[in-house]
Amino acid sequence: MKDLIIIGAGPAGLTASIYGIRSGLDLILVEKLSPGGQVVNTFEVENYPGFIDPIPGWELMSKMEGQARRLGVEIVAGHVKSAEKDEDSSLFKVNFADGTVIEAKSVIAATGSSYRKLDIKGEKEFTGRGVSYCATCDGAFFKDKRVAVIGGGNTALEEAHFLTRFASKIYLIHRRDRFRGVKILQERVLASEKIEPVYDTIPESINGSEKVETISVKNKKSGKESTIPVDGVFVFIGFDPNTDYLPENILNEKKEVIVDKRMKTKIEGLFAAGDLRSESARQIVMAASDGATAALEAYDYIINSGA
Repeated sequence: MKDLIIIGAGPAGLTASIYGIRSGLDLILVEKLSPGGQVVNTFEVENYPGFIDPIPGWELMSKMEGQARRLGVEIVAGHVKSAEKDEDSSLFKVNFADGTVIEAKSVIAATGSSYRKLDIKGEKEFTGRGVSYCATCDGAFFKDKRVAVIGGGNTALEEAHFLTRFASKIYLIHRRDRFRGVKILQERVLASEKIEPVYDTIPESINGSEKVETISVKNKKSGKESTIPVDGVFVFIGFDPNTDYLPENILNEKKEVIVDKRMKTKIEGLFAAGDLRSESARQIVMAASDGATAALEAYDYIINSGA
């Protein structure tokens, strides 16, 4: 049995493990894939404190992981299917896909979120054959080619600007009449000769034979439909929280975990941190802050409740 199980090894989970291990808790950090979360796919991070120059996302997360391991955090690979509290024993049972069950006095859910899909014809069929959710991962495959980027928030603007390193033309398609991203990102995008904003427009289908050849779009104001020749489509329209293993009664209508300002859920001993929680700003530094808060609260819960 453990004092604490942290599920998810992104910025929130890694920070929670650092604070937890330094508090003397017997803990493990569980990650389904590899430590780092979505940040490892970010080309450069320039708003994380402590770095004068932008730092590659993978390097920032590698440093966090290295710090956690140096302090003695045990990071294990595993797919968590459920995390439930036994009311008789007041212990949590964390059930893994391979049948393993580990008990703990407290749990921090920090599994972040996944890229939201367009849910249009051709998206699923052409994923990996022109449809992508990661410009850093796949941008180099589109050297001197035409691509579409779907979205208007910070991630879409960042990824569109990154793609100017490779693509000859980028159509930045957004359903509103202006982008939602921060001013500095909008300025970068609008200053690029390679990027053509396409406002008030929604994608209808992604088309091709063996690979992506065109994207069909519709202008929301005029109703006009058109087809744009592209070799790739990059989708950045938001995120959906990874919370399918958690009890329904702690989730809101968006499937986000409902927490208070101390990262507590309505279930005593269960905390949530990072992008999966309600009202998350989905920023690395804020996820790290959530993780620190959750770990300190978990420590207090264990000490004060006699768990």
